[in-house]
Amino acid sequence: MPVLLVVDDDPSNLDTLRVVFERESYKVLTARSGREALDHIRTGGVDVVLTDLMMPGISGLELLKGIKTIDPLVEVVLMTAYGTVERAVEAMKQGAYDFVTKPFKRIQIVKSVRRAMEKQSLLQENRTLREQLRSLRGPSEIVGSSAPFQRMMDLIRQVAPSEATILIQGESGTGKELVAKEIHRLSRRSDRQMVPFNCAALPRELAEAELFGHEKGAYSGAHKDRPGLFREADGGTLFLDEVSELDLATQGKLLRAIQDGEVKPVGGSRVMHVDVRIIAASKDVLQEAVAAGRFREDLYYRLNVITVPVPPLRDRPDDVPLLAAYFIARFAAKNKKTVGGFTPEALDILQGSTWPGNVREMENVVERAVILCRSNIITVAELPAEIMNAAGRSVIGPLEVRLGTTLEEIEQRVLETTLASVDGDKKLAADLLGISQRTVYRMLERRRPSAVDKSTADD
Repeated sequence: MPVLLVVDDDPSNLDTLRVVFERESYKVLTARSGREALDHIRTGGVDVVLTDLMMPGISGLELLKGIKTIDPLVEVVLMTAYGTVERAVEAMKQGAYDFVTKPFKRIQIVKSVRRAMEKQSLLQENRTLREQLRSLRGPSEIVGSSAPFQRMMDLIRQVAPSEATILIQGESGTGKELVAKEIHRLSRRSDRQMVPFNCAALPRELAEAELFGHEKGAYSGAHKDRPGLFREADGGTLFLDEVSELDLATQGKLLRAIQDGEVKPVGGSRVMHVDVRIIAASKDVLQEAVAAGRFREDLYYRLNVITVPVPPLRDRPDDVPLLAAYFIARFAAKNKKTVGGFTPEALDILQGSTWPGNVREMENVVERAVILCRSNIITVAELPAEIMNAAGRSVIGPLEVRLGTTLEEIEQRVLETTLASVDGDKKLAADLLGISQRTVYRMLERRRPSAVDKSTADD
C-alpha cells in the first residue's frame, strides 16, 4: 500500500487531508512539524510527502532539503497560499515534485499526489532494475536475460573452456567483441591477455605486418623489428574482428598460423612458433564470401569449428530495459547527472524499435537522452525522431504559419497537432513538447473550441 506523509501545523487541515487520502486507499502518516516529519523519513517506508510550505520552526522548503538528503527518491508536494507561489516555484527547482495553491479542490490535490506516487513508483522500479542488472552481470560485461541471450550464454559457457577456434557471427553493433571477451574470460587462458585486431582497419601490407610482425627494413617506414600480434598474444587469445575483410594472401598466412602454430615476420626468413587461440568474428556470412571467391574455403572450415551466433537486438526486446539501465548508469556517471530511468512511455518506444544498429545504436540513443534529460527521468521528448518512427509512433511534421501569427496562437496549434497525433493523451503530449501536464491543461482552458476538444473533453 502506498504511504503518504502529510505535514501541516494546522490540526484541522491535517485531519481533513488524512480522511481524503485514506479514502484513496493510501496509508496516511501525519506530522505537525518539520522535525516530526523528518523522524518519519528516517524510519523509512514513506513514498510521498505532502507538506505545507509556511510552518513555524522548520519550513516546508527546509523540510524538502532534509528529505532529499535522507532519501532522494521520496517525492514532495507542497501546499502554498497564492502569496508564496514564487517560493514554491523555487522549491520545485530544488527537487519538489509539484505544488498546489490554497484553497485547493480535492480533485486537484489528489491528482497531484497520485502523479507523485506514480513517479516515485517508477523510480523504485528503475532502482530494482539496476539491482537486477548488477546481480545478472557479475564480472561479465554482457547484459541480458532474454531467452535468445540465455541460449547464447549457455553456448559460450560450454565452448569457452575448450581450445577450439570460435567464429562469432552477428550483425554490426550486436557486441561481438564483448562476446569474445566473455569467451576468453571463461577460458583456461584467462590469466593471459586477449589481443584484439580489426581486420578492416588497415590495408593489406600493414595488416600482415600487424598480425605476423616485421623485420627492420622490410618496407618503407619499418625502422625496427616488430613482433606482431600473434607473438603478443602467445599463450592467450587473438580476436580477429571482421575477418572477412582480410585479403586472400593474408588469409593464406593466417591459415598456416592456425594449422601449424607458426608465423613468419614480413621481410624475415625465421619461422616462430606461437600458442594462440583464435576467436574470429564477422558481420558477413562467410559461406557467401566463400561462394563469391572472397574468402578461402579451407580457412573458413578452420575458423568455423564452433559458431556462436549473436542475436540482433530486435530479437531480444526483453533485454532493452536492462540495457537501458546499464547505459543510463554509465552515461549519468560520465556526465555527472542524476538520472533514475525512463518513463513507461519512453521505455515502450525503446522496446518497440527495430534497432537496425543494434546495441551500439541503443547506446548512442541513451547517451543522447541522458545529456538532454531535464529532470531525473527520461521522457519521450528526449528520444530522437527516428526511434519514434521505428517504434511506429507518429512524429509531428513542419507547422506552417503566416507572418504575423501571434506566439500564443502558434503554441495552441502545436498543442492541438500534438494531441491529435497521440489520440488526446495529455501526459504523452506534455512529454513530447517538454512541458508539464499543468501547462497543457492551462493552454486547453484558454484556447478557442476546436475539433480536438472532442478527443480530450472526456479525459
